[in-house]
Amino acid sequence: MKIILLLIILSLIVALGFLGAFFWAVKDGQYDDDVSPAMRILLDDQPSENNQTTSKKS
Repeated sequence: MKIILLLIILSLIVALGFLGAFFWAVKDGQYDDDVSPAMRILLDDQPSENNQTTSKKS
């Protein structure tokens, strides 16, 4: 019976640790910008002519 109580207490400590980490990430602004990372691929620069490679047949 003591081991069950110990496991419950440890699981609550771990759960509170994850909850605290989540709130810390939200407070730090980790989840503020959720639009631009998805749009970044659409706004990617076009490659210049010097960077394009052409395959030459022998």
